[in-house]
Amino acid sequence: MPFLESSFAVLALWALVGYLMGSIPFGMVLARIMNLGNLRDIGSGNIGATNVLRTGNKKAAALTLVFDGAKGAVALLLARHFAGEDAAQVAGLAAMFGHCYPVWLRFAGGKGVATFLGLLLALAWPVGAASCVAWLVGAFSTRISSMGALVCAAASTFFMMFLGAPEALIMGVILTLLVFWRHRSNIDRIRKGTEPKFGKTAT
Repeated sequence: MPFLESSFAVLALWALVGYLMGSIPFGMVLARIMNLGNLRDIGSGNIGATNVLRTGNKKAAALTLVFDGAKGAVALLLARHFAGEDAAQVAGLAAMFGHCYPVWLRFAGGKGVATFLGLLLALAWPVGAASCVAWLVGAFSTRISSMGALVCAAASTFFMMFLGAPEALIMGVILTLLVFWRHRSNIDRIRKGTEPKFGKTAT
């Protein structure tokens, strides 16, 4: 059963490693290096790639997307290599929580979409690839970025069941719930019809 095969000490160690890796705020680091200003004062105030794009620097946004995805993937793959599948799932979950609640930013982090997709790609690439497609369909059919995140998060658990990662279903459900929780303000705006579409500034 997931999470039960490895010792508690090993799982705790990889949880810490995953959290610390996930908590690196690449968006803010890149914004500072590239003199783009304080992301907290731009657009939605988020630290993810979508808000970095609002600075007008596409390169910084692309790098943020890649690094935010990679940190979750690397945490999971390292844990899998050195300690097995249970540790990999724990490290992956911890990396997601680290991104969303980084200690360095007083636990006010990003919404975790890039990290979420990176984790899924590392967990089982067919699941990750299908989830990326689901994001594209959700986002571009509605022209709402957050809708893409919600669609891919909701679909990801089904992809896990049918595309080769049923042992990670508990992890998948937790990740999905976290994505929805982090997007609760977006969900409220979607319901009210006030969620910004591509090219507009978040409120």
